[in-house]
Amino acid sequence: MTRRNLLSCSLLVMATMGLGLLFSGAPVGAEKKASARIFEMRIYTTNEGKLDALHSRFRDHTNPLFKKHDMDLVAYWTPTDAKTAKNTLIYVLAYPSREAREKSWKGFLNDPDWKKAYAASIKDGRIVKKVDSQFMTPTDYSPIK
Repeated sequence: MTRRNLLSCSLLVMATMGLGLLFSGAPVGAEKKASARIFEMRIYTTNEGKLDALHSRFRDHTNPLFKKHDMDLVAYWTPTDAKTAKNTLIYVLAYPSREAREKSWKGFLNDPDWKKAYAASIKDGRIVKKVDSQFMTPTDYSPIK
């Protein structure tokens, strides 16, 4: 499966899973602010045999630090395609703006807790081989805003 196909499949998964339900509780009057959000889909390809280590790092360290740095965790997936199922993690984050995204990532990458967790997680070798990132904005008919 090519990266383009994986990206297309990932977007299809998001649409068919009805992720709009996650955002249906937005307060009245928040529509204008919510529609300005940007989303970032990140696809991590791991080195051979390292997907479980990546899951552990996200579960135990990355997710709490993402929250600490105001990154909105939308969803995480692993592919079902046999070619990528054992080495790929796909996830989506949301931010109020591109500037907020840059600020959040700068804070995250400079956080001493992240540096410590990262160093500990790669003691047996690097986990991530490649990261692909795609920025997205919702269409006017999207259930996710």
